[in-house]
Amino acid sequence: MIEIKDLTKQYGKLTAVDNLTLSIPAGEIFGFIGPNGAGKTTTISMIAGLLAPTSGSVEICGIDMLKEPKQAKQNIGYIPDRPYIYEKLTAIEFLQFTADLFSMTNSMTKEEFRQRAESQLKIFSLLDWADALIESFSHGMKQRLIMAAALIHEPKVLVVDEPMVGLDPSAIKMVKQMLIELADSGTTIFMSTHTLKIAEDVCDRIGVIHKGRLIAKGSVKELKQQAVLKRQAKNQQHENGDNVDLEQLFMMLTESEQI
Repeated sequence: MIEIKDLTKQYGKLTAVDNLTLSIPAGEIFGFIGPNGAGKTTTISMIAGLLAPTSGSVEICGIDMLKEPKQAKQNIGYIPDRPYIYEKLTAIEFLQFTADLFSMTNSMTKEEFRQRAESQLKIFSLLDWADALIESFSHGMKQRLIMAAALIHEPKVLVVDEPMVGLDPSAIKMVKQMLIELADSGTTIFMSTHTLKIAEDVCDRIGVIHKGRLIAKGSVKELKQQAVLKRQAKNQQHENGDNVDLEQLFMMLTESEQI
């Protein structure tokens, strides 16, 4: 559902993303991790069609993002790390605004849309605030509303940048379960996160980006094997990766790439 080929983004002499190639099938949760400044948000911005690449391509559900951006974006739900919300709208009005952007309400009555919107708000524990102004919402409530808005048009692909920022433990648990259920229903999820435990809990595969380059990808088990082999090659020592958690694994992979 997401095909990324030779994706590169340069800012002058700086290469933020360097020749990235990935294929992510339907129903997979792909985690994208890396140090600050590694190129995660730049990659997500190109996948979501917010930033044009210097070279390479992104296809969403077989549609080229550069050639047919409107059609490609119809299939995407996007949750940014720093969302902007019109705070003088109510929660229902914000969902209506989002649905209108996707022309979703053209084929629905007002009552049908209200039912769809209230169903989404209920999932994110916001139904009691459906008609409240967003300016009265806490940070966590706004984050949950953004998630509801990203899913209102039932996208085939969900692109998420740091989904758990500002959420309390119960909301984090709810979002993790939601992501798993979406993937089980066939939604493809591309998720950037600094919360390595969450990546380990929900992701089918994980990619590690460092200095703009994809240095490793695979399941947690496969990444452990890659990390141990890199460390052994560097130190000429035998190591066992069976008991390594994702945080240790991340450090092993990125440290082995230091110049």
